[in-house]
Amino acid sequence: MSRSDDSDSGYFFLDPAFTDPARIRRERQKARELRRTPWWRNLVAKGLCHYCGAQFPPAKLTLDHVVPLARGGESTRGNCVPCCEACNRSKGLETPAERLLRDLKQDDGPGEES
Repeated sequence: MSRSDDSDSGYFFLDPAFTDPARIRRERQKARELRRTPWWRNLVAKGLCHYCGAQFPPAKLTLDHVVPLARGGESTRGNCVPCCEACNRSKGLETPAERLLRDLKQDDGPGEES
């Protein structure tokens, strides 16, 4: 479940227990059920992407797992957020914390002092 030694590679070591096809199927089924709840419909009706904060028509928002299923995340209210397709695609297997740290590292270009 940890990032590879080459932190710029974008590759993750995935625990086979989390990537088991049966587990992924169960979690995706839970996500489908979650999408039918009033809680989810109310979130999507607001039209806000959780990551970029931009406004979108509800039909353009997707369900994103903050901690990806392949990294041990679950389909629960605490781990599912509405987001735009661009943010969902660019996030990939990263958690928001990992993405923030990567962005901070890129802002500190080589040879610059913090």
